[in-house]
Amino acid sequence: MPDYNRFPLEIPRVPDMMPAMKDQELFEAISSAALLRGEFTLRSGRKSRYYLDKYLFESQPAILRELGERFARHVGPATTRIAGAELGGVALAAAASIASGLPFVIVRNAKKGYGTQKMHEGKVEKGDRILLVEDIATTGGQVLEAARTLAELGATVERIVAVIDRQEGARENIEGAGFVFEALMTKTDLGIDE
Repeated sequence: MPDYNRFPLEIPRVPDMMPAMKDQELFEAISSAALLRGEFTLRSGRKSRYYLDKYLFESQPAILRELGERFARHVGPATTRIAGAELGGVALAAAASIASGLPFVIVRNAKKGYGTQKMHEGKVEKGDRILLVEDIATTGGQVLEAARTLAELGATVERIVAVIDRQEGARENIEGAGFVFEALMTKTDLGIDE
């Protein structure tokens, strides 16, 4: 089998572009596509009267393209890769990769028991500087696990950027663990006042 990593594809970075959507248009598009009302149990185990179904907004091409372009603006001059945790972060990392011209990595939730048995898919090298993208940050648990996995591989997570901060402790937990945290929007931006 050929070693495709031997011939890295150099893709020039796409210059910063004006967003196709204004902030309020993006907030409304995500809210319309993904905001559900009812009784829900979150990953943290906490109960909530609303749920933001990331797959409903990530599967919309216009929204995904806009998110990729916005994530690309968080790429620093030393950033070498984009990363996202399975499953929700995969489409976001791919969109950010396309918008920025940087390769992306998928961080697994658990090691697979076959094949290479890695905790990640894609190439990570010691010294890589990574933008880690997240879908919805509630407590930050999953994205912190992904950040620790990347650190164990010898990479530095430059920053963690979420699409939505539910404003329920993720920022405090992520920054408390020593990472820079930013969000493209908050639940307040989406008009959620729970």
